[in-house]
Amino acid sequence: MLSSFSPGLHAVVIGANGGIGAAFATLLEADPNVSRVTRFGRPALDLTDPASIAAAAASLPTPPDLVICTTGVLHDQGLAPEKELKALSAEALARSFAVNAIGPALVAQAFLPLLPRGHKTLFAALSARVGSISDNRLGGWHAYRASKAALNQLLRTMAIEQTRKNPESIVIGLHPGTVDTGLSRPFQRGVRTLFTPEESARHLLAVIDARTPDHSGRLFDWQGLEIAP
Repeated sequence: MLSSFSPGLHAVVIGANGGIGAAFATLLEADPNVSRVTRFGRPALDLTDPASIAAAAASLPTPPDLVICTTGVLHDQGLAPEKELKALSAEALARSFAVNAIGPALVAQAFLPLLPRGHKTLFAALSARVGSISDNRLGGWHAYRASKAALNQLLRTMAIEQTRKNPESIVIGLHPGTVDTGLSRPFQRGVRTLFTPEESARHLLAVIDARTPDHSGRLFDWQGLEIAP
């Protein structure tokens, strides 16, 4: 139960047709403190289509108290994590930044102004530990790392502005760990801890519930531990 929020909160899940997003939405719908859960996913909301993001925000029947952006891309047709620099391409960089950084930023641009004042509200986007510059010891995965690092910087910058406009509002990034979804499935060999989408969403909701305005602008893992930029 999200006990740190005011009763009857309205939660919005972006990417609700994905594994983690669907798990978030299902758990929130079972929370007695949540009165409404609005699910958005493709094709109604496309991160590469700013007009669809704006239309989704405008369609909300009531202001949201919690917005969770669960979208991201690591690989798809023509896109794969690079093992070395010579594999990097402009197309991979553009695709990764469009989905992992620009899309969530446009979601925040559309939804943050809707968060009410006077009580705890929160905007969270799924990021990744590999977006930490100081934690990068293995190299590789250039486009994915860079796009997640960009997302982390965007969240930090948004949080500073949001604190001035709405002091009780919180903006954070979340690292879910390795989750058994299509995003991670080709890269699960050797993973010590593999979470189901429900396990991951449950962990992250506990992290969300424990956040305060002092935590805004920072990146936290599924245990609630801060990840250095």
